[in-house]
Amino acid sequence: MYTLEIAGIAIATTDADEAEAREIFESEDFLDDVRGFTSAGTPVWDGVSAFVVRPATEDEIDAFGEIEDFEEEDIEGEEADEFDEEGANIMFLVDIDQFDDEGE
Repeated sequence: MYTLEIAGIAIATTDADEAEAREIFESEDFLDDVRGFTSAGTPVWDGVSAFVVRPATEDEIDAFGEIEDFEEEDIEGEEADEFDEEGANIMFLVDIDQFDDEGE
């Protein structure tokens, strides 16, 4: 598992291998999305701050596992399989304002 860190803050974790994690986190589409996200009203990435892709810490891996367990236990039907589908899964480690707004 690998984590995207921007300006020293862990932003997102993926269950991808290193090559795929780099491909995801360094892609223009992903970076454009992150550039547009805010957390507590502050941009997640300003488009210029350094970012690194590094191995996930034990705490990040545990948090990812908790979400995966929640998905398996609390969602029924096709959505329950969504987290387990082939391909990489991404979990944001910061609260993204836009995600909060979607549920309102």
